[in-house]
Amino acid sequence: MKSSQHILFTGGTGFFGRSLLRCWLKSYVAGIVYPTVTILTRSSQGFLACYPEFADQPWLSFHNGDICEPRTLPQDGSFTHILHAAADSTLGPQLNPLQRYDQIVSGTRNILDLAVSRGAKRFLFVSSGAVYGPQPFHLDRIPEDWNGIPDPLNPRNAYGIAKRAAEHLCALYGQKFAIEFVIARCFAFVGPDLPLDVHFAIGNFIRDALWHDEIIVNGDGSPQRSYLDQQDLARWLLALVEKGESGRAYNVGSDEAITIADLACLVRDIVAPRKQIRILGKANINAERNFYIPDITRAKNELGLDVRISLAEAIKATAEAASGAHQ
Repeated sequence: MKSSQHILFTGGTGFFGRSLLRCWLKSYVAGIVYPTVTILTRSSQGFLACYPEFADQPWLSFHNGDICEPRTLPQDGSFTHILHAAADSTLGPQLNPLQRYDQIVSGTRNILDLAVSRGAKRFLFVSSGAVYGPQPFHLDRIPEDWNGIPDPLNPRNAYGIAKRAAEHLCALYGQKFAIEFVIARCFAFVGPDLPLDVHFAIGNFIRDALWHDEIIVNGDGSPQRSYLDQQDLARWLLALVEKGESGRAYNVGSDEAITIADLACLVRDIVAPRKQIRILGKANINAERNFYIPDITRAKNELGLDVRISLAEAIKATAEAASGAHQ
């Protein structure tokens, strides 16, 4: 059943985008309520060549453009909602810090201007847990009211600083133009659409378990992370679009911590039980505590959200999808 929503979705061809597109496609096939969606992408042709299941969908259209080039953005029509998730998080390390900052901050302002000109009243900005800076020793999980910040004098923190600045832009536009804005501070995720050959540890472990002689842990394995399956991610983001309180930030992720070493063991046990794990780094008892775990109490209490898919199930599904695609 088609809804009255028309969503402009930036970043709709990346990991987050494909997670949501698969969710909407299931809704369409099942006759459940689904919106009209326009994807802003730099190359719809390239995307559809890789993912032909999204071609010729009556609820889905594509607009070729770049968030950093205002003249390429949609110049007519209207949108009820904008879901702004565009940022090169996968290929981000290939950009220099100034390029990363400009892409996030200038790109967000351009999309906010588009929201004003196209009459969108609801704006979801996909931010990051990186806005909090290092997780302090006294916090096992980071709540949304923790106002830590990455060191602004360190260029390596361009991503987190830029996301924080872009959040502030949302607040400024919300005040001036009465746009209902919601912030999704996203942590770490896993699922069949996760690339296995970039800088994501869990993806690298799954790749190693499938095709390499051993599973390599580059550090000492002591950092702690948590992972939300991409189906849960899609469900959470849609809840924020629909029901998130305007002017409020919500952590998006799992609160179930696991060390990187234990994660490698879990991947090994699920995917390749006989494979060896090699830890390259030496433990440093003086090293800064390295946690990246969200407190998701707000999302649970205010929006009724929960973690439905276990990490083990998510790893298994990711490995099976990768193995099938490799054949």
